[in-house]
Amino acid sequence: MAAGEEQSREYLRRYRVPELLHHLGALLLFHRPERPREFLIQVLERVKAGRRGEGEYPFLMDEDNVDAMFSLLDVLGQGHIRAAQYREGAST
Repeated sequence: MAAGEEQSREYLRRYRVPELLHHLGALLLFHRPERPREFLIQVLERVKAGRRGEGEYPFLMDEDNVDAMFSLLDVLGQGHIRAAQYREGAST
């Protein structure tokens, strides 16, 4: 592998660029805003504020979504799920 290519890979890994782009794409598809560029700018501003400790990081799912997913996995209403159920839910 060429030195430049290795440096590029290291840069992307160090700054977690693929993860950020994946997250931004998922937010776009989830919210489908009328003005995607402005939406992305707002999200990135929230990311900056969250890193400075001045706000919350913009997550794709909120607490209600997590509760709904948990209740789908906890069909008997036991208040807990098995590790296998967690892995199955996390993989979808």
